[in-house]
Amino acid sequence: MTDTTTTRRGLLSGGLAAAAVTAAGATGLSRAAAEEAAAQSARSGITAETLAQAEKLHDLRYTADEREQILNTIQAQVDGLAALRALDHPNDLAPALVFDPRLPDRAYASPGGGVHGAEPDRPALPTADDDVAFTPAHVQARWIRAGELSSRALVEIYLKRIARHRPQLENFVTVTADLARAQADRADADLARGRVRSSLHGVPYGLKDLADTAGLRTSWGATPYRDRIADDTAGLAARLDAAGCPLLGKTTLGALAYGDIWFGGVTRNPWNPTEGSSGSSAGSASATAAGLVGFAIGTETLGSIISPSQRCGTTGLRPSFGRISRAGAMALCWSLDKVGPICRSVEDSGHVLAILNGADRADPSSLDMPFGWDRDRPADELVVGYDPAWFEADEATDVDRAALAAVRDLGVTLREVRLPDLPYGALTRVVTAEAAAAFEELTLSDRDDSLRWQDDRAWPNGFRTIRFFSAVDMIQTDRLRRRVMRVMAERFERGDALIHPNFAASLLVIGNFTGHPTLSLRAGFIDRAPRGLFGAPKDPDAPKVRTTHNVSLTGPLFREDRLLTLGRALETALGVADARPPLG
Repeated sequence: MTDTTTTRRGLLSGGLAAAAVTAAGATGLSRAAAEEAAAQSARSGITAETLAQAEKLHDLRYTADEREQILNTIQAQVDGLAALRALDHPNDLAPALVFDPRLPDRAYASPGGGVHGAEPDRPALPTADDDVAFTPAHVQARWIRAGELSSRALVEIYLKRIARHRPQLENFVTVTADLARAQADRADADLARGRVRSSLHGVPYGLKDLADTAGLRTSWGATPYRDRIADDTAGLAARLDAAGCPLLGKTTLGALAYGDIWFGGVTRNPWNPTEGSSGSSAGSASATAAGLVGFAIGTETLGSIISPSQRCGTTGLRPSFGRISRAGAMALCWSLDKVGPICRSVEDSGHVLAILNGADRADPSSLDMPFGWDRDRPADELVVGYDPAWFEADEATDVDRAALAAVRDLGVTLREVRLPDLPYGALTRVVTAEAAAAFEELTLSDRDDSLRWQDDRAWPNGFRTIRFFSAVDMIQTDRLRRRVMRVMAERFERGDALIHPNFAASLLVIGNFTGHPTLSLRAGFIDRAPRGLFGAPKDPDAPKVRTTHNVSLTGPLFREDRLLTLGRALETALGVADARPPLG
């Protein structure tokens, strides 16, 4: 153990014997016992002055007498922490308290039947491989079912594109060429026997490298785990295998699901490779936008699908919390982690969701909610809410306002909404606290120093700082979360969706913490200087580059079908989904 680690564990010296003395029982200590407890605290370095300084971290003001009384009991609490930290907490061990986005006084309906409705005429198969590669996945699947294209041929198209563009974009950790070929051959053989496994049968995909695949490296994007080999296969990967979708490889993610910096590089935006692709589903968005996969799988805790989709111009669907199993995927924040598709069209998102949707006993937060989407439902039946202030704010763009106008032109019923003024940003500490618990060993062993990203806003500093956030404040934050859940439930009592700029008015935070689904889709283009991770220009004087810009639709719990109906109509009206990044 290094000197630094000893410092981080320093207050836990003094042994475990006092762990049996609880704070509640300590209020009845005899004078002699109280004096001995205070003396033990002093031997551990805890004094009245220690407490006085610690109070500043929590905005507290105790009296001298109160501090002396705390000294009688604090050592038992500290020793209890030592006993707790001596236990092994594997990443897949979820807390006993499980988040459920459903409020007990409301009923939740969700249609079943998967994706259904009339299919448009199938376009002719292009002669150019690049044109095939950029075609939406559901169209590729129709060519495969019709015998015009084989799964193996599509895999080879994508493997060639990956070899060509991966070095510049840094968006794959591992390419599974042999596995993809074998799975494609199986998909073609199944089809020859008349067996169609799903609506995306034969379409190859990329998987974010935090979902386990047995016998393959699953690195979580982080240096301490770069050689980690998974023993089992995540439930979501097993579902895609059963659906006949070949796995092209494991796409990059920012280390431990934050940002776009991973142990092997920085994942790039295909529209402007001088900037990162944002994150943490960095590689999934980059590979999809660059036409290196038919579709990809991402995850989101607090923006990790929406943000890279905004940066790369992909269609990202963050489903309702609990819809898709996370079993076998790296846990970052048990009460917020969600799995979702990253695609090149709205319709593709519905097909992927239909494959992945379903309860799983291996995931304590998994919910048994059916999914169905009728593609024939007209968008003009929907009621869509918006706040004019979202589109008038400094960060709103002409592309956002044009998207709102296009929704109005669809004939929907637009209704103005308002959100109460609450400290929504305070909720984000839950993410850091749960993540710090999931990776406590990194902090206490000093292995967090091996992570590439070490800025103030990076995980290592966040994991250390959140240790000074009290349990009481954590519970009060969770009570605020319940209040926000009620706010959102009330807003959707008379509405089918909200339209908003991606990051307007804390809606990214709100939707993630309440579990509501959001669909982010390409709305247009803006000339921008290269951006940093959080969107600000790295150099405002740098030459501007034409890049994509997305808009978001947020809907009621378990009503992704409404978002898909509105999103597909908006996608058609805007007419920008087919544009391709200027890759060589």
